[in-house]
Amino acid sequence: MYRTTTCGDLRIADVNKEVTLAGWVQKVRDKGFMIWIDLRDRYGITQLILDEARTDKAIFEQAKTLGREFVIQVKGTVIEREAKNKHIATGEIEILVHELSVLNKAKLPPFTIEDETDGGDELRMKYRYLDIRRNPVKENLIFRHKVAMEVRKYMSDNGFIEVETPYLIKSTPEGARDFVVPSRMNEGQFYALPQSPQTFKQLLMVGGMDKYFQIVKCFRDEDLRADRQPEFTQIDCEMAFVEQDDVLNAFEGLTRHLLKEIKGIDVAEFPRMTYDEAMKKYGNDKPDIRFGMEFGELNDLAQNKGFAVFDAQELVVGIAVPNCAHYSRKEIDALIEFVKRPQIGATGLVWVKCNDDGTFKSSVDKFFSETDLAAWAERLNAKTGDLLLILAGETDKTRSRLSVLRMEMAKNLGLRKPDEFAPLWVVDFPLLEWDEESKRYHAMHHPFTSPKKEEIPMLATHPGKVKANAYDLVLNGNEIGGGSIRIHDKATQKMMFDYLGFTEEQAENQFGFLMNAFEFGAPPHGGIAFGLDRLVAILGGQETIRDFIAFPKNNSGRDVMIDAPAFIEEAQLKELNIKLDLPLKK
Repeated sequence: MYRTTTCGDLRIADVNKEVTLAGWVQKVRDKGFMIWIDLRDRYGITQLILDEARTDKAIFEQAKTLGREFVIQVKGTVIEREAKNKHIATGEIEILVHELSVLNKAKLPPFTIEDETDGGDELRMKYRYLDIRRNPVKENLIFRHKVAMEVRKYMSDNGFIEVETPYLIKSTPEGARDFVVPSRMNEGQFYALPQSPQTFKQLLMVGGMDKYFQIVKCFRDEDLRADRQPEFTQIDCEMAFVEQDDVLNAFEGLTRHLLKEIKGIDVAEFPRMTYDEAMKKYGNDKPDIRFGMEFGELNDLAQNKGFAVFDAQELVVGIAVPNCAHYSRKEIDALIEFVKRPQIGATGLVWVKCNDDGTFKSSVDKFFSETDLAAWAERLNAKTGDLLLILAGETDKTRSRLSVLRMEMAKNLGLRKPDEFAPLWVVDFPLLEWDEESKRYHAMHHPFTSPKKEEIPMLATHPGKVKANAYDLVLNGNEIGGGSIRIHDKATQKMMFDYLGFTEEQAENQFGFLMNAFEFGAPPHGGIAFGLDRLVAILGGQETIRDFIAFPKNNSGRDVMIDAPAFIEEAQLKELNIKLDLPLKK
């Protein structure tokens, strides 16, 4: 038996017990006549003590050779510590060592295995197995486990059945690029790794499974952003014989359950907002509603006053930033430079200070009177002491730019508090969105999303205005889940494929199996998929998903620990009937 207890279990009540512990050497403090060793495992740290008077000489000398991260086993007696440590659970006791065995020696780690480490991101990812020994990473993975267990508990208690769907599927042209897998037994043919189990969960509804869920790995070969992984985990769900409210109510329940069980927080309301309203009030479809700063449109108040910058634009819109009228010219200039960054793309920023004495000071005093500025302040629900920030330009781009500025101001003012949670449903998304590159409409969600029944006739005349039975669940400015009511009859699905530019042959080749299934009695159905990685990160008070993934990829999609992706042997390529024009690296 390597251990009778763990390094986090022993307390003052265990004094005089004989115990066996095993773990990693966190630290050695050698005072010459006395040695203290911090022994660490997943459960905590226990201090070991050896001294010349009470410890066998050979064992004492052996202890002097121990280095950081050596794996050792010790046997000894639990004794009370003279100098107690209130910062660890085992701080009242220590182990007087009688026996010591080195189970494995260790090289000096490339960074310190402590809560505050000297290792950079890339170095720690290369040695992720060492990084996992650190409490912050270890606790994040345990936290993820707890969330996943609560998801399974809630779903199972509410009649959902977890069903595994295939990982080797057929490539489809919609959405992001697929990762493809060559088939050795079918020359020239390829599987694809699933971006989502979408069609399979719909087939499960046709199969009568009624309520399905799965915590499932998904894959997208897309250009990476800072917090995006090529493989990610979804809580994938589907329900039969439901309308939109049934789905929303069910997964409000899941979210409430997680917030209560994981964070001890009761959330009373899940407000609902249309996509159009979200874009008008916040400039994006996943607004953070933990704080105000709602947009106010100023066209009728700010245009035709002789200020050409406003007069020539499609939209003039602003926000009132609370208690920032004291900003210096230097601080305001920094905001102007912020919005001019290429990533944002604004050409400038107009500001107005709502002074404590009721007067106004602005960057456009030459063009607008105090009465004009007071009307702006009223439109933006500003109070004395607030700072108005105003942008102008093409509607969609200007809203997007102001949204980024709003979030930046909220971050600077400490309004995005990680211990506050504000969920929100965004509903009535557009069914289609125009793609300039391909010069055709694409499904905003996916081709199986049902249009609003009453708006189906508009597909022939104003396809861009048709709304979908689609919904997103937003938490603290992040989309954590998205779904829709699905098309469940062949005629409507065929019509949808037609509007998306599929030929009859393409539709049959890609989705014939689903269309055929609809002819055998498909029930009305709908569902949702939560991003588990992001959900866990937000519940954990962070927004970086990589910290909650055991073995993440870097921003280039590489696993720097195992050095993947990598070249493969020419013999393997030959077996797969793949020929490359590029020379293979050896």
